[in-house]
Amino acid sequence: MNAQTTNTGHYADVNGLKLYYEIHGNGMPLVLLHGGGSTIETTYGRILPGLAAHHKVIAIELQAHGHTADIDRAMTFEQDADDVAALLQQLHITKADIMGFSNGATTCLQIAIRHPELVGKLILASALYRRDGMLPGFFEGMEHATLEQMPAPLADAYRRINPDPKGLQAMFNRDASRMVAFKDIPDAAVKSIQAPALVVSADKDVILPEHALLLSRTLPHAQLVILPGGHGDYIGEICAPDKASQLPAITTAIIENFLSKH
Repeated sequence: MNAQTTNTGHYADVNGLKLYYEIHGNGMPLVLLHGGGSTIETTYGRILPGLAAHHKVIAIELQAHGHTADIDRAMTFEQDADDVAALLQQLHITKADIMGFSNGATTCLQIAIRHPELVGKLILASALYRRDGMLPGFFEGMEHATLEQMPAPLADAYRRINPDPKGLQAMFNRDASRMVAFKDIPDAAVKSIQAPALVVSADKDVILPEHALLLSRTLPHAQLVILPGGHGDYIGEICAPDKASQLPAITTAIIENFLSKH
């Protein structure tokens, strides 16, 4: 394995990308995939310690995000899925449970479709698989989105990792373009996923609760949890308004309950 190590994590050469990842804890591997515009810390900072108490957590920062620089190739959910699969192969991990939030959850679906042999269980948090699953007006808004509209906590977190303003702009452009171009994942592909899945969303999410229900019904082996709050509040994502909320602990317990069942 051609990899370099930093004090906080590792880099692996994956499909031409220097992919950053961290490993926390021991146990059955659990891969964590962050949301758009995000890092490991901004998406999972609140719940990662609890998950690492029972699992070997492999938290990844995907192309153009966090410690992983952008490169000259398309950035798609399919490519992200292939990058994760290649990393697991390098780490000699033949099967892992995989959790993704928001864009990371869409990548999870693509991993399960493209690399089903790698997937134990799926946790799909605020997952999008059809354009009509978003709040009305979302995609029209993305066509005119600017970096200045990016949530400050996400922009600040990126700058702490990479002070180059071109990196932040590149990440924003990549994420916005990918969402504008997003195409529905066919129902047949979703129905092909045989892994047990936990679909988690919020009642005031940017992902409609009806979409979360539809995804849970389309997947052959899925459970559904709808929690109160906005996008990512239930995992304590950095933009969540209530920093003292008990919801992240509740969500962690629900995830543990799901993963521990055979």
